[in-house]
Amino acid sequence: MDKSTATNIRKELISKLKEKHCFWSYDVDSITDVPDGMLVELVMIYLDLDEINLLFQLFPKKEVKRMWLENVVAQGERYHVLNRAFAWYYFGIKRPDRYVKAMETRQFKKRINQ
Repeated sequence: MDKSTATNIRKELISKLKEKHCFWSYDVDSITDVPDGMLVELVMIYLDLDEINLLFQLFPKKEVKRMWLENVVAQGERYHVLNRAFAWYYFGIKRPDRYVKAMETRQFKKRINQ
């Protein structure tokens, strides 16, 4: 993917997140870009499948999975049902419930040991 296409996808995703008021504690006009991990987290939590699919155009699947694990799965029970769906639908995990629970525990331990 060329750089201008990637830039356009990022801008579109940030615009959709602004429409959903995901940056409620910031001056929305000052937001022009967000870190990759935060973008993946917010898109997966607040936007729809069409926008989530754009993440896979913007980043390699392996990177999306890593950022999902670090930023969404790490939040634990709050998004457990959503994470099970992502594990099954996007990452082809055969036992999504068990996988998500194991990854929640791993992320929790990783953060404690830092």
